[in-house]
Amino acid sequence: MDSIQAIILGIIEGITEFLPVSSTGHMIIASSFMGIAHDDFTKLFTIVIQLGTILSVIVLYFKRFFQSFDFYFKLLIAFIPAVVFGLLFGKKIDALLENPVSVAISLLLGGIILLKVDDWFASKTEVATNKEITYFTAFKIGMFQCLAMIPGVSRSGASIVGGMTQKLSRTTAAEFSFFLAVPTMLGATIKKCYDYYKDGFVLSHDQINLLILGNVVGFIVALLAIKSFIGYLSKNGFKMFGYYRIVVGIILLIIHFFIQPLTVI
Repeated sequence: MDSIQAIILGIIEGITEFLPVSSTGHMIIASSFMGIAHDDFTKLFTIVIQLGTILSVIVLYFKRFFQSFDFYFKLLIAFIPAVVFGLLFGKKIDALLENPVSVAISLLLGGIILLKVDDWFASKTEVATNKEITYFTAFKIGMFQCLAMIPGVSRSGASIVGGMTQKLSRTTAAEFSFFLAVPTMLGATIKKCYDYYKDGFVLSHDQINLLILGNVVGFIVALLAIKSFIGYLSKNGFKMFGYYRIVVGIILLIIHFFIQPLTVI
């Protein structure tokens, strides 16, 4: 990986992490096209640069992160399902990460669902604030988030839709999804770094610089993406993201089956 590739991946991470389009899926696709997806450092890089996007949430919602201890308990409860499923199905998840076709299919199916989401919850959604989210609601949102362990599903999309099933407004569901990203992505980063350390993987000076560069780029881009997404989502809903996912999924399947097989192995 070189600096240009690190910047490109940082931009993709910053844009897609909080949009319902699957950041993991886009990172797999982008690194596959750049021919670096098979590299162990690339796999570590795509996880560690989530720290930059985590920081963007903390900066934008700084005061909200200190509203009450009750808020932290709700995030903890919502985070628990991801921990359990991650430990139980970690190896199967890693296998799916090696398959861009599964990403394409997930993008396509998820896009179809997003086209219908606004209609499904149009009469059910009520205005709510994060303070009104109960512990049981937080847990159920956390269960929806686990769907994002399938590459291409989208962590933010799954948790936002999960919030809407609990009668949260689109904006409130999206904001809770952002907050939930902090422990979820931090936990995933720590786990992945520990696994690499345990396997004896040692970062070079250049690789450390690439990680710093990717995090800085991801942080800046995510700041802009979050603010833009909240404004757009509250006014327009999910349909544009649904169409985008469908188009990307179809293009990837066409490329794989009719032009050049996609692989990260």
